[in-house]
Amino acid sequence: MRTIKLAKVTVHINVGKSGDELERARKVLGEITGQKTCTKQAKQTVKEWNITEGEPIACLVTLRGEKATAFLKRGLEAVSNSLKRSSFDENGNFAFGIKEHIEIPGTKYVPELGIFGMDVIGTLERPGYRIKRRRIRPSAIGKSHRITKDDAVKFVTKKFAVQIKEA
Repeated sequence: MRTIKLAKVTVHINVGKSGDELERARKVLGEITGQKTCTKQAKQTVKEWNITEGEPIACLVTLRGEKATAFLKRGLEAVSNSLKRSSFDENGNFAFGIKEHIEIPGTKYVPELGIFGMDVIGTLERPGYRIKRRRIRPSAIGKSHRITKDDAVKFVTKKFAVQIKEA
């Protein structure tokens, strides 16, 4: 029950405006991950950036299982298999950014689509974390069963051969 596993990997591209550029980002994200993308809407209006509430401005994909592990390995290669210690939060999750999607191994540049940056977020969990998400009688995870920052760093270092930089 103490073993840590990779629950999911979320890949996120924020364009900041709807229209043709968002559709190109969706196409790029779909080609890289091999899955259908979904769009996210703006939560509030920001007049300085010409964003209105409810306008689609981003796209994301959630990967689980073997696809998540395979994509995470490719994503970590794009950042030279190194992460900052500050990339990990207190709940065992980690995130890093990729400046250009063509840095991911196996990705070809298509001039019609352009170049996009993306965020990759990894979520770690232990067996029994389902009780927090279940529909009937959800419950909290006990303090001793939660994943700490040090646990997450050890897991990622061991499983994915990542070097951790002190930030």
